[in-house]
Amino acid sequence: MNLNPAPVLNPLFNAFDALIKNYGVYCYLAFVWLSLAVIVWVLGGGLRRKRPHDNSTTVIPGIIIAMQSPPPIVTIDVDPARNDDNEIMDDL
Repeated sequence: MNLNPAPVLNPLFNAFDALIKNYGVYCYLAFVWLSLAVIVWVLGGGLRRKRPHDNSTTVIPGIIIAMQSPPPIVTIDVDPARNDDNEIMDDL
């Protein structure tokens, strides 16, 4: 049993090489026009899932902006006369 795909696929590769050699420009133009058609189809909704039309509802997305007051600013008064041990420092 031959597990190497090269001998099996060589005729196909040779046919593609000959096609590109003889008609490469036409293949390119066909692929460009086909890709443009696919892009138009996708943008037109070709990939969207079809919904049943009997109970269809319209959903309009929106953005709701709620103005809130800013959070209160918490300040801490630090007494410079106290050190880390909560002892009152003597005046120097």
